[in-house]
Amino acid sequence: MILAILALWPLEGDTASLVSFVGLSLVYLAGGLPAGWRAGVTLWQEHILDIDLLMVVAAVAAAAVGAPFEGAVLLTLFSISTTLEERALGRARRAIEALMALRPETALRKGPDGTVAEIPAADLEVDDIVVLRPGARVPADAAIVSGRGSLDEANITGESMPVAKEPGAQIFEATVNIDGVLEAKVIKTIAESTVARMIALVTEAQAAKAPSERFSEWFGQRYTIAVMAGAALAFAVFYLLGRDWGDALYRSATLLVAASPCAIVISVPAAILSALSAAARGGVLFKGGAALETLADVDTFAFDKTGTLTTGKASVTQMVALDGDEDGFLSLLAGLEAHSEHHSAAAIRKEAALRGVVPAEVSDVATRPSAGIVGSDGKSELWAGNPRLAAQMGAAIDHPALLALAADTQTVIYAGRDSRVLGALTVADTARATSEPALAALREGGVEKIVMMTGDRLPVALRIGDELGLKPEEITADMLPEDKVAMVSQLAGMGRVAFVGDGVNDAAALARADVGIAMGAAGSDVALQAADVALLSEDMGRLADAHRLARRTAAIIRQNLTFAIGAMAVLIIGGLFFELPLPLAVIGHEGGTVLVVLNGLRLLRDPIRGTGRTPASPPAMGQPVPRHAYHRKIARRAA
Repeated sequence: MILAILALWPLEGDTASLVSFVGLSLVYLAGGLPAGWRAGVTLWQEHILDIDLLMVVAAVAAAAVGAPFEGAVLLTLFSISTTLEERALGRARRAIEALMALRPETALRKGPDGTVAEIPAADLEVDDIVVLRPGARVPADAAIVSGRGSLDEANITGESMPVAKEPGAQIFEATVNIDGVLEAKVIKTIAESTVARMIALVTEAQAAKAPSERFSEWFGQRYTIAVMAGAALAFAVFYLLGRDWGDALYRSATLLVAASPCAIVISVPAAILSALSAAARGGVLFKGGAALETLADVDTFAFDKTGTLTTGKASVTQMVALDGDEDGFLSLLAGLEAHSEHHSAAAIRKEAALRGVVPAEVSDVATRPSAGIVGSDGKSELWAGNPRLAAQMGAAIDHPALLALAADTQTVIYAGRDSRVLGALTVADTARATSEPALAALREGGVEKIVMMTGDRLPVALRIGDELGLKPEEITADMLPEDKVAMVSQLAGMGRVAFVGDGVNDAAALARADVGIAMGAAGSDVALQAADVALLSEDMGRLADAHRLARRTAAIIRQNLTFAIGAMAVLIIGGLFFELPLPLAVIGHEGGTVLVVLNGLRLLRDPIRGTGRTPASPPAMGQPVPRHAYHRKIARRAA
């Protein structure tokens, strides 16, 4: 319509005037009615004067002083700018739509009689057996019961390489089976799956506003009132200084456009939503912009050890049964640990299965946090755990064979009946191959302090810390959950602190930290509920990438606000003292808005890739744990 009006300018006469009038009227209706409707609804329902009202008033004022073309240009550019903003921010919001599109609509369910039937994926229930053919998407979170193959998990964890899976391995909804025919048991319903949790977290993240985002809205609402009042005052001052009312109104309309805070208001959400989307694509989910902004200011990182900095996949390395019956000892211990989700319990169950030992029947099982587990076999009370639990049970662990195990740098688990020790075994966990480079990247990114916390013994913690390049003073061992909370509180008193954990016993520390970060792929639901950020991949390099992205987001927000405020100041000064034409004010205002949006969208191209390295396998029974850098390198190459 603007181009049609421009083409009519050389024409003269009533026809050209009529066509111009109709064209301008259509422009005002097309650009002004939507903005006017939004402004009216906001004013009526929320009693807020917003930017839409500013633009409509400025356009009407331009028409009133004989500059309807400038008003039409303003409404047209404002409409284009609003559309670009909505489409740009929509790119960040389309993460949810992309996740929804990944979910398969149907699944192949295997019945008790062995027949396979295609059913809607939404009808799957826990313990259903599904058949996965090559190329099929996984219809629900499940555990493989038979078959081996590779799965593409890029959509969920961000892992670029296929991940080999075997019986017992967990697989996630919406990942792709590349090769092999697999049968898997459903472990979570569609409503509780990893994808459903991701969708919920992304939705919460977009609904939760960052502090700077809330400030920009607060500023925009109050500043709009100030601009309206300032334009009215400017009109009065120009009129009293001898300008005719038309010229005074034109100057005040120019100031109205020049001082509008569109660029300031949009600069923060454009950056925040782009960063949230980039992080989600890389397998890092923030629960809101506040977590993203806080992570940028973190100068201390505290880590849980087991399952976070280490693989959490321990293996039994040594065993001592004081009565000489290792299988009988292992049977009692495996029966007791059958009810535990601890990483060491999984190692014990695995060792019993390898030896063909049947776990004993144990009931009345109860967990003692950061100590161990107790139960009964119908004869007397059984227990298994660390020296703290042995002391609670009144058991002495001073046998020479037990003291020899305790002298090692591996985790020792003692087991006994009532106050008598039956024996002990050691399990060894290894640092993730991605942990050491991730910690180094965090230090390079400006993190001043890194701390490792664990409920394990100090010698074990020191061994893992040595593998990760941590100093002894950065390691704290023999910690209870409440000790972790107290230490996080102490660190928080010295600056911003982030805590990274994965288990139920980490939930309190995750909630206490300024930013709680949960290992989503292996983490418990309790940890994910308490955390502000979820890492869907076990690649710790993604944590360093997320910290870098948060800092870059903060830098871009500062750039946007500096540019927006500077441009607005230049336009206001030009309108007050240099007779700035209304068209230039319009172009400067709308151009600045588009520029800050585009600057924020650069974060969509800031990938989270991690290190791309796979953790080394835990040592087998009797295999020594490598303690020096050279040996670690050889072990990793062999793995």
